[in-house]
Amino acid sequence: MHGGRIAIVGAAETEEIGTLPNTSMLQLHAEAGLNALRDAGLTPADVDGVATAGPLALDVAHHLGINPRWADGTMVGGCSFLLHVRHAAAAIAAGAADVVLITHGESGRSRVGARQWGGQNETPAGQFEAPYGAITPYATFTVPALRFLHDRGMGREDLARVVVAQREWAVKNPRALRRDIVTVDEVLQAPEIAYPFTRDMCCVVTDGGGALVLTSAERAADLPRGDRAVYLLGSGEATEAAMVSQMEDLGSFQAFRRSSGEAFRTAGLGHRDVDHLMIYDAFAHLPLYGLEDLGFVGRGESGAFVADGHTVPGGSLPTNTNGGGLSYTHTGMYGMFAIQEAVRQLRGEAAAQVPDVEVSFVQGVGIFFAASGSLILSNRTS
Repeated sequence: MHGGRIAIVGAAETEEIGTLPNTSMLQLHAEAGLNALRDAGLTPADVDGVATAGPLALDVAHHLGINPRWADGTMVGGCSFLLHVRHAAAAIAAGAADVVLITHGESGRSRVGARQWGGQNETPAGQFEAPYGAITPYATFTVPALRFLHDRGMGREDLARVVVAQREWAVKNPRALRRDIVTVDEVLQAPEIAYPFTRDMCCVVTDGGGALVLTSAERAADLPRGDRAVYLLGSGEATEAAMVSQMEDLGSFQAFRRSSGEAFRTAGLGHRDVDHLMIYDAFAHLPLYGLEDLGFVGRGESGAFVADGHTVPGGSLPTNTNGGGLSYTHTGMYGMFAIQEAVRQLRGEAAAQVPDVEVSFVQGVGIFFAASGSLILSNRTS
């Protein structure tokens, strides 16, 4: 399933992202799925595997007229789609499916066809964290973010610099929701949401969707647009506690370390082989965790790495080049959009294209600090 044997042959988002009050969640799945199939030069009749993270895979399949022999409904939050790629690759390698369609659609802002917000009192988090106010992401992430900064002698300015760096990419992307250049002072002076986060340190909230089509590298070579295929070199997945309060170390996410380590091992590559990096960034502290826990920098070096310009256009490690969840889009689960940008970069089709990208690392996080998915993708098979 690794080493370039499985290919992403179709990748597309919905026609629009942002505020789409006339489009339901299921419609977003369908539009993205059909766009990705068209991008691959395939039709629903070619698909025999479907994966979603809500609604049910069978609902999306039925809506598109697909009767799959393989389905995956893995739901671990925003990194679910990275796990879907990994699971689909395993299924194709095992002969359980030939062509897998992975769809995402979410009416995160307009809430059309989306489940109503509500507590889950029966869960451990509902019993032991929610009563103390740890309900929303911005409230739940505050303690880990403060621990991370404190342990490293870093401050809120380091969070603000992440926002500033990613906005340099967003300004080049016409589809990005936030496209105004900002300064560190402007980010710090924005309305406070939950200390240490100001508004710009929190992700945008949008409607939209995306989809991927996977098949074997052999079949990809026979497709009319097979020269645009993107190959899976390595992957990993891991989980930790479902409750942030039960993390092994609030200042370091062990699932990041485990899944990224497996991705590097299965790909047979090292950090210097990576040309492009996508780190799930629902909040500004996550890229800092990612840079350190994935091993691109040492402990306590992430803030200086961003401040020195390594992640911006022209930097040594272009990161979150679509603007990320902080500036581009974030429907509630962002992982699909991180994969989409990696594919665009590897195809040479990105709005803010990085020169000579051959290897892209995509890192996702799910359900606060509970799940992690890692993909190493390339435009070459080895």
